[in-house]
Amino acid sequence: MSPVAAVLPLAFVMIAGPQIISSFFLATSSQPVRNSLSYVAGAAVSITGVVTVAYVFAQGATGNTRSDSHGTAATVLDWVILGLVLFLVVHTFLTRKTSEPPAWMGKLQEARPKFAFTLGLALLGVFPTDIASSITVGLHVARHGGEWWQVLPFVALTLLLLGLPLIGILVLGHRAEVVLPKVRDWMNDNAWVVSEVVLVFFAVITVNSLVGS
Repeated sequence: MSPVAAVLPLAFVMIAGPQIISSFFLATSSQPVRNSLSYVAGAAVSITGVVTVAYVFAQGATGNTRSDSHGTAATVLDWVILGLVLFLVVHTFLTRKTSEPPAWMGKLQEARPKFAFTLGLALLGVFPTDIASSITVGLHVARHGGEWWQVLPFVALTLLLLGLPLIGILVLGHRAEVVLPKVRDWMNDNAWVVSEVVLVFFAVITVNSLVGS
């Protein structure tokens, strides 16, 4: 499996939780388009930044070593990636019952674009699951010889998922008032299950890489 295809499912892990719930609130705020686009823009900056740092680090670790030590560096990266994925599995499971939106989310409907941008920057760049997921993507793509641009489909898919509530409102119009709350509630209750499936899938890929190295 190509490094791009392997990391794409992690985009769902990135948005599961307060990240996507915030998108729903911002999409129904007083300035839905500006707030949503600002939120996505902030997320784009933080995700791209963290993924790039991880990619450059892994590229340096594997690209500047002698041929006889390249395999060792690659194996170490595989173990680091597996450790991050296991952390995500445990963290997602332990926090599955604390998925209720924080009280401050209710204030997002009166948010302004500047705050939405800062929120996107923080939630997608500071949240433990997002930092670990972004680092995992950067390390994995570099570890398997991918070019830097190959992390961009992951970034783009994550941003698309964050933008879906706004897209839903623009497409559905008034019907979105009925549909979106149901989708939001389902995501809030079940996103952790989908995340666990994705993470186990990625863990298997990483273990196979370790076995084959």
